[in-house]
Amino acid sequence: MSKTLVQPIGQKRLTNVAVVRLKKHGNRFEIACYKNKVLSWRSGVTAFIKYGFWMLVPVSLREKDIDEVLQSHTVYSNVSKGILAKSKDLIAAFGTDDQTKICLEILDKGELQVAGKEREAQLSSQFRDIATIVMQKTINPETKCPYTISMIERLMHEIHFAVDPNSSSKKQALEVIRQLQKKFPIKRSPMRLRITADQQNFPSILEKLNAWNADILTKDESGNQLSVVCELDPTLFRECDSLVRNLQGRLEILAVSVDGEGDAGVDRYDELYEAVPAPLSKESTQSSVTQLSARLQKQSVSTSSKSAEGEAKQNRCGTCNAGVGDAKQYREHFKSDWHKHNLKRKTRNLPPLTAEECLADLEIGDTKEDLKEYSF
Repeated sequence: MSKTLVQPIGQKRLTNVAVVRLKKHGNRFEIACYKNKVLSWRSGVTAFIKYGFWMLVPVSLREKDIDEVLQSHTVYSNVSKGILAKSKDLIAAFGTDDQTKICLEILDKGELQVAGKEREAQLSSQFRDIATIVMQKTINPETKCPYTISMIERLMHEIHFAVDPNSSSKKQALEVIRQLQKKFPIKRSPMRLRITADQQNFPSILEKLNAWNADILTKDESGNQLSVVCELDPTLFRECDSLVRNLQGRLEILAVSVDGEGDAGVDRYDELYEAVPAPLSKESTQSSVTQLSARLQKQSVSTSSKSAEGEAKQNRCGTCNAGVGDAKQYREHFKSDWHKHNLKRKTRNLPPLTAEECLADLEIGDTKEDLKEYSF
């Protein structure tokens, strides 16, 4: 008996498929696309390429060739089973049976189908983006310093925040700030502005700034004009801008976000003090967050008293950024949970924790097992 390889004629293998689905007139229509091209087709991202010595030329990164996006100009009712859509259904839903036009409409209005792990990765990435925006826009009103991103993520878990993949990260971040302000001492970091106006119009500006509780840093006088540098809540920026325009003044933004140590950049947020907010409710019992706050306060007092003692004689661990004693203690330190926990944080580009912070971090459940149980 001869064994021959039988191949179906006319069969087209679709590999690396991303399915875009659109439900219309009670029917489901699908098209087969390339995974990396659908988002490129929909996005309007513009990049600037250096041309010559100083000129920057804007270049659109949007995919324009439909053949690079679609695997086939065919409309399916089920891509995975290879079932084609009926012509009468296409005419009833789209008013035409032109496959290319229908594919373009499905590509623009349809929903991109992704696998479970891929969807989880996208939600996790967007969750991190939202936490980063919240970190950049908020400070602790007591210390005037921003919270670290790990603390912001922990508080977002506390309020049971769920990511909406169809909404922008910035819009959701502003909503998160409003929710956090109801339970924790957190506020928007102020903007630093310079306002310049004529002397006759300046008293009305100063009156408004006092009504807005703005912090006036400096006042300068130059001829017939006065200028003031102040820090203002970002929610009042539009109102302040319209006031200055009406008075024919000039408004300059010196810093979008200002913390206790000046206008902070994103790259140095991890170096700042990791303060933990306590719940505002006095009647409720102490939660895990308040316990962590007390532990961190004790740790800051103890470390400040011991920082000047014999640090030169101790072996220093670069991962934990701390002195760990003599050679024997140094070897034992590498086997400790403190060092192992900081190694995991180092792989995620997070700053090291002290021994007390590490213990508190484990106590409140900031571990991979707890994160896996959290439902986005």
